[in-house]
Amino acid sequence: MGLQQKNESHIHQKRIMFLTCTILAFAVMNGTMFNVAIPDISESFQLTPAQVSWVVTSFTTVFAIGTLIYGKLADLYPIRRLYTIGLSLFSLGALIGFMAPNFETLIVARIFQALGAASVPPLSFIVPARILQNGRGKMYGYLASTIAFASGIGPIVGGVIGGTLHWRYIFLLSVLSAFSIPLFRKWFPHEAKQPGRIDLVGAALVALSVTSLLFIITTVSGISFLCFVGCMALLIWRLKSTRDPFIDPTMLRMKKYTVTMTTSFLGTSIVFGLIFLLPIMLRDLYDLSILEIGFILFPGALVSGLMGQWTGKVIALRGGHSIVRYGLLFISAGALFLSTFAGENTLLITIGLFIAYLGFPLLQSGTADLISTNLSEKQNGVGMGLFNLLNFLAGAFSSALFGKLLERDSVSFSMNPFTGVGESLIYSNIFMVFTMTGLVSFVLFSIFYGLRDQS
Repeated sequence: MGLQQKNESHIHQKRIMFLTCTILAFAVMNGTMFNVAIPDISESFQLTPAQVSWVVTSFTTVFAIGTLIYGKLADLYPIRRLYTIGLSLFSLGALIGFMAPNFETLIVARIFQALGAASVPPLSFIVPARILQNGRGKMYGYLASTIAFASGIGPIVGGVIGGTLHWRYIFLLSVLSAFSIPLFRKWFPHEAKQPGRIDLVGAALVALSVTSLLFIITTVSGISFLCFVGCMALLIWRLKSTRDPFIDPTMLRMKKYTVTMTTSFLGTSIVFGLIFLLPIMLRDLYDLSILEIGFILFPGALVSGLMGQWTGKVIALRGGHSIVRYGLLFISAGALFLSTFAGENTLLITIGLFIAYLGFPLLQSGTADLISTNLSEKQNGVGMGLFNLLNFLAGAFSSALFGKLLERDSVSFSMNPFTGVGESLIYSNIFMVFTMTGLVSFVLFSIFYGLRDQS
């Protein structure tokens, strides 16, 4: 390959990286921008809290199931085609939401958005392994940084747009993603459809299992628990009895894959737990506005967004397993810092979250690299789909579990000997639980992969 061809190939890969990360940012922000608009939406349609909660619930439920299904579809169908379908649905849902005359139409819009947005995370993490000729680790770093940055900036963007214009214009921002479709069609390679089929029964059982699990997490319902147990039993039977199951059972029996996914789930639960709890704490203890809370969260999100290239270089040199360990240590250290200084100056809160945020892109990019390394090309799509599904469940699990803990009237026992007593004690204890969870994850991961760097 001549110098000119190498330059053209390098430029083309940069275009693919930029386009993939930009659309991923749109999809991730869409999940967090609407949280700040919930009170305004409730007022516009005269809704009860239970009714308006479906603006979030309808999106997150469909999104969670969709990430896994798109991952499986990517094993069979060209990525550019799936991006085209997903972004078309995402933009259509945003347009419907912008013009929604009533609440029912708004829910339909959010479902369409979720059907489309669900395509973006799994496809984005498949791109480095399937399309890019080199720089896979760098791309995973960019993707993980994009998720961290977009998660942090989403509430600020939503607050600014909703506060200065109207909550409907938050939808209009998502419509812009439609303009990327021609670029995906132009820049992404033509791929042939792979032989195989989708196990629709298995897919339905996965969807029902995930839905019932989400309802267990959010409602603590006995009926949901029975539905989950029944669906899981049928799903296990289906995986063992069908020739081409929706999820390859051999993949789940791979220790490297299961240990990596378990530690990633625990670490991600901590980060999403911090993102969920800190705004509540800052409103409860410091009486800050939405915009003030956003600016406290912003520095950590910003540095995560700037870490992509460095993270990729470390993965290329030392491997994904080394990056995951660093990520878990940073997350644990940030949680310990927040546990110690909960209720103190807001600058200390910003520093604690900053430290924890340093670990998030490391954990995400390192995990993605290990998944793509340990799984075959045929397993990569559904493997990444499960990875993104567990990321979402980590957020739902943290929000529900630690939200319930906040409902306790009083706490007298301090888990952190260096913190004081008072209203901040419950937050300090929860952050200490995060710390211990992160350290347990670090030990589990290190024992399995070995304390020395190895491939």
